[in-house]
Amino acid sequence: MTAAPADLARARSEFLSIDAPRVEDGAAIWRIARDSQVLDLNSSYSYLLWCRDFAATSVVARGESGEPIAFVTGYIRPDRPQTLVVWQVAVDAAHRGKGLAATLLDALTARVAADQGLSSVETTITPDNTASERLFTSYAQRHDVALEREVLFDGDLFPEGTHLPEVLYRIGPFAT
Repeated sequence: MTAAPADLARARSEFLSIDAPRVEDGAAIWRIARDSQVLDLNSSYSYLLWCRDFAATSVVARGESGEPIAFVTGYIRPDRPQTLVVWQVAVDAAHRGKGLAATLLDALTARVAADQGLSSVETTITPDNTASERLFTSYAQRHDVALEREVLFDGDLFPEGTHLPEVLYRIGPFAT
């Protein structure tokens, strides 16, 4: 299922801008992640660090007042410098269902590709997260690239013992 062009156009009209996160955005990003009720919530401190140290591989969408209303965080894999790992994607509840996550993912990968080259995108998704599964499947379809899935971390590896497995989604290779 891909986002229709009308959905992407509507998403673009719902926000003021897309840009790199700033440290001052950390608290708002933490709240959006917390309120998503599906993401593993990191400490508020980690979101501040993320905005400082990984701003070049992350994006936020800003509302009319300049506040973050959605974000995508990512980093470059140290052993694969042309692989972007998408860590978290979240959209504020008031802005969901309009294609904003897809717009942000497209913007981030285009920026990373232009800045340093990009051969693939990776993310992990638990089997019960259908929204993320649809987002990354449609991303691969929009960009006409392969999508491979494999279990990266079995649920038994997690100390709480009740965690679902993390499935690695590898998208690419992209034409360079």
